[in-house]
Amino acid sequence: MGELRHGRTCVFNINYHIVWSTKYRRKVLTSEIETRLKEILINVAQEKGFEIAEIEVITKDHVHVFVSAKPKISISYIAKMMKGISGRLLLKEFPEISKELWNGELWNPSYYVETIGSVSEEAIREYIQNQEKE
Repeated sequence: MGELRHGRTCVFNINYHIVWSTKYRRKVLTSEIETRLKEILINVAQEKGFEIAEIEVITKDHVHVFVSAKPKISISYIAKMMKGISGRLLLKEFPEISKELWNGELWNPSYYVETIGSVSEEAIREYIQNQEKE
């Protein structure tokens, strides 16, 4: 992550920090479930065309993921694929999770995202402001 990548018609460096939590902030992400979750997320990324640099489960109730993607892949698609597929598979493979949750949903419907780049916002503003005007 952090290096320039080349697409057919563009050069890019697009990275996201995505965070989401379990429904009702239930602390159901045991070490066994965490291991399986990481496997699932890496597989989803490979199948859907984005890359994961880091995954970490914090306090057994929320997930931090550092993702890099091509410009044509939207952040909402990335979050939807990671949360939807992992939630469905984990509930199927670990039915005991359902005892802590109801309505068959593992994840809270919302998520937090921020873009991560190698250049600060201040540097970009300064660069744009200092461009010569024609």
